[in-house]
Amino acid sequence: MRRKRLWTLALLVTVLLTGCSGGYSFTGASIPPNANTISVKTFPNYASTVNPQLSQKLTDELRNLYSSQTRLNVVNGDADMEVSGEITAYTTRAAALSSSDEVSMNRLSITIKVKFVNNVNPDDSFETSFTRYRDYNAALNFSSVENSLMGEIVTELCEDVFNKSVVNW
Repeated sequence: MRRKRLWTLALLVTVLLTGCSGGYSFTGASIPPNANTISVKTFPNYASTVNPQLSQKLTDELRNLYSSQTRLNVVNGDADMEVSGEITAYTTRAAALSSSDEVSMNRLSITIKVKFVNNVNPDDSFETSFTRYRDYNAALNFSSVENSLMGEIVTELCEDVFNKSVVNW
């Protein structure tokens, strides 16, 4: 009798594990089983202030994120899922004043507009904007902190796009 229960339990566990393999991964990504490819087009920079490295950094980081965190093959051209967009804002402005009414903190903000097309499940497609920012000490020269701030912001923007497109929790 005990042997029969163990056999039933093993069979049940096997069925549950194989039944859950559908479109989920250990990263939390929910990819339809019949989606195999994704394309990420270069994000042109239409911001009034242009950082010449931003477009390529954003595009490369998005491609790397999909490649490393999903089973999707990143391709050029038509794909099961497609990401495109543009950089719409890259701004610095005062974020905080000191007690003597002088600027103590500045803020770098980056906004991107993203279009995600899911050709497998069209209802999952979207078009939206994402904004992220970093504050920095106003006493610092912006050019000395710009690349590190931009890198941090780009990472967060890419995670936002990734999460909205393939993490459906």
